[in-house]
Amino acid sequence: MTKDDKAVPDDGSGQGGSHAAPWRQILPILAAGVLVGLEVSHVLDDGSLLFFFLAAPVLVFTVFSAVHFAEVVSLRIGQPFGSILLAAAVTVIEVALVVSMLLNPSHGDTTIARDTVFATLMVVLNGVVGLSLLIGGIRHREQLFHSQGAVAAFSVLGALAILTLILPNFTVAVEGPFYSPAQLVFVSIVSLALYAVFIFAQTVRHKSDYVDVAALGEDHPIPTGRETAFSLLFLALSLVAVILLAEALAPTVERGVAAAGLADAFVGVIIAAVVLLPEGLTALKAAAQNRLQTSLNVSTGSALASIGLSIPTIAAVSMAMGKDLTLGLHTEHSVLLALTLFVGTLTLATGRTTIVQGAVHLVIFGCFLMIAAVP
Repeated sequence: MTKDDKAVPDDGSGQGGSHAAPWRQILPILAAGVLVGLEVSHVLDDGSLLFFFLAAPVLVFTVFSAVHFAEVVSLRIGQPFGSILLAAAVTVIEVALVVSMLLNPSHGDTTIARDTVFATLMVVLNGVVGLSLLIGGIRHREQLFHSQGAVAAFSVLGALAILTLILPNFTVAVEGPFYSPAQLVFVSIVSLALYAVFIFAQTVRHKSDYVDVAALGEDHPIPTGRETAFSLLFLALSLVAVILLAEALAPTVERGVAAAGLADAFVGVIIAAVVLLPEGLTALKAAAQNRLQTSLNVSTGSALASIGLSIPTIAAVSMAMGKDLTLGLHTEHSVLLALTLFVGTLTLATGRTTIVQGAVHLVIFGCFLMIAAVP
């Protein structure tokens, strides 16, 4: 293992060549535990600025730790199963942040799930994908990938996005951007089923459509069983730490957004940015290394999990709490989503990309940020 770890090329996952005892990844988890203990024991007030400035960076670094340990496990189980594990870990973090906002007694905004999922789609499909294509195009002029797998992912993504974020505006049973409880249960089941079918195609039936051609023949060190067990343990601990810190920080974040004069929907942008930061960096690094397939797998996997897994989970929590769940997007957001899906389909249809596609996606992302910030 030590011998193989020397001069191992970076695989785009941020692991490099060594997986042993990543103490620097454990420190944020320990810091998160200390902060939560101080908050629970009332040594620190969770509404104070001191707690916010201590807890906010610890939350971000703990998210990085969670994704790091998920990546180590993913190297053990291989691709594309590794990308699925990463998506599942990020989904747990996203759901924790959204539910913490729903549970906030001072606000309890029922639109936070919609805003977060929509922000996730915009950040991933326009921000991350746009930057990946631009960086890859600048460094390699043109990049190739399996169009079959990318288009299949986008077709599932488009169907889920329309069903969960646009159709609620036009349902007959309930006026407004809501589903009735029966409709919400049906859409949740359909979302999970469609996501499961896609995962089956990605991992079993059409696995070759999602394997990065640039990665074939490369020999990367595989974590040992002990390293994998170690990573699984600290992955669980880091996810718990993120959930507890998110719950403590939720009221302060909402008050800060309101005080800055930003729209309430901008809270969703903040959540999406925190959750997607590690995976976004992974996707950008893979694109820079001319491994666009890996970059697209990570990006579309995050977006699919955000809808296919997060929405059903949040729907179940909201129904258990007796809260309405606002899902339907505003008109301007619906237009941006439709434009994103249309442009994304054209981008992925040919199996090759240049800087032009990256620039188009980044323009759409800029429009999204402008609209999201205006009250």
